[in-house]
Amino acid sequence: MRHIISILLENEAGALARVAGMFSSRGYNIDSLSVAPTHDPAVSRLTLVTSGSDAVIEQIIKQTRKLVDVVEIADLSSAPHIESELVIVKVDLPPEKANAFIHCVRDHHAIALDGTDNTRTVQLAGSGAQIEAFIAALSAFSTVLELVRSGVAAVAIGHQVVTPAKSA
Repeated sequence: MRHIISILLENEAGALARVAGMFSSRGYNIDSLSVAPTHDPAVSRLTLVTSGSDAVIEQIIKQTRKLVDVVEIADLSSAPHIESELVIVKVDLPPEKANAFIHCVRDHHAIALDGTDNTRTVQLAGSGAQIEAFIAALSAFSTVLELVRSGVAAVAIGHQVVTPAKSA
């Protein structure tokens, strides 16, 4: 099963490498990874997507929590959450398929970024399912030349937040 893990890390050199190294050394695959500073410049949020049974994810969380740079960790998939990622897609588009392209971009609420000769570049922000549907729709009438995905960003719905544990 797909899980979105949110990790707060101390914002210092090597913190990301230690988390990635822990995953690698134990044979866990990271499907998506995104990291950036939070509103607190001393803390970064690392959001990763991985797959595994609930028992495997529980083990991943326990092992990750032991890393010195990890401030807090949560499996966002276990509760309602909002997720989004960005995809930029460059396609080869035959001229006779221009109308299909325009309708596809509008239907999926994507944004056309560039168009030269038979090449078009578009972007879409949305959930993984929305992005997969958009790529499939584009692929039905054009050839994907290049595709870049940003990685997932996610937060829990409502008042629940992933924050550093308060010290006593």
